[in-house]
Amino acid sequence: MAPDVADGPLCPLSGIGLEATTMEEQKRSKITATPPRDDDEKNKNDDRERERVVADYNARFENEWMVLRDDVKWDMVAVIVLYHALALYGLVTANVLQHKRTILWAIFVALCTAFGVTGGVHRLWTHRSYKANTILRSILMICFFSAGQNSIYQWVRDHRVHHKFSETDADPHNSRRGFFFSHVGWLMLKKHPEVLAKGQKIDMSDILADPVVRFGEKYFLPLKTLACFVVPILVPVYCWNENWYHSTMAQVVRHVLSLNATWSVNSWAHMFGNKPYDKEIAPVESRWVSYWSMGEGWHNYHHTFPWDYRAAEIGGGRFNLTTLLIDGFAKLGWAYDRKEPARSVIDRVIERRGDGTHESCAKQPQQQQQQKHED
Repeated sequence: MAPDVADGPLCPLSGIGLEATTMEEQKRSKITATPPRDDDEKNKNDDRERERVVADYNARFENEWMVLRDDVKWDMVAVIVLYHALALYGLVTANVLQHKRTILWAIFVALCTAFGVTGGVHRLWTHRSYKANTILRSILMICFFSAGQNSIYQWVRDHRVHHKFSETDADPHNSRRGFFFSHVGWLMLKKHPEVLAKGQKIDMSDILADPVVRFGEKYFLPLKTLACFVVPILVPVYCWNENWYHSTMAQVVRHVLSLNATWSVNSWAHMFGNKPYDKEIAPVESRWVSYWSMGEGWHNYHHTFPWDYRAAEIGGGRFNLTTLLIDGFAKLGWAYDRKEPARSVIDRVIERRGDGTHESCAKQPQQQQQQKHED
């Protein structure tokens, strides 16, 4: 597997989305990762060493306040806190009614951002739940870069680790470590040794084989800067003579809200909601997260069927704008080979593993009562 695409933060705000792997973390990963060797004894020694490192990490930081930890990335803490404070100041001082076009433009950019995250780096590149031609993949790449997160390679790697080792020490934003950690705290701390070790074993060959992704990796910093900050701020200024302050603040607020929409899937949608598809896992169904993230809040379904391009069932009042957009591009022939499970498979999973809150469970007693009445 190819090495990470970056040795550290790619720009002052790069860590706000998904953190880059630092040089120090790479050194730690050499200890925690277990490379394949022919010598069984060496493999056993490496396993014991990895277990020792993990045990030492957990022992050092168990029940310890964040301010007392020595693995805090204080530069990231400062950037995230100050950036949110700036967004709050802009939200309070901006006169929305006098800048309607600028606000509408910010909303449009936010929708593009969400589609790049949900339909692009998540459903297409991470889960390969559908295929897209070069034009659509290029659109998704630019939309994703407008989210102001890290590169496609880094995002996909961390999310594949998250799914494979969900709610364990190897999960980058393990929700069992608390709401704050799974929402944003994980970006403020150095990665757990298990995250580094398991991340090195994730197969990323399909990502590196995509020429669109390779182009995005090569020109990541300028493309991200242009898509997330420069172009969104310049358009209102030069197209309808907006002042620099309101144009800038509108995009800062948009960026912060978009980041928190992504983070809420890692936190809220892993804690607060029902589990109609699999009651044994942490992810839940969250309607409000779905509204905020264009359909990513139906998380119990998604972790049950991660390869479904819809990331949810369709119908039943489930909001899923990303699926509608993918279906629209499918009509153009730009999206194809959309994967989804058979209805019978979903029904069996609901019956065998769900918590009984699915709407179909409420219909069954009614149908049985109606059948008895007819008999």
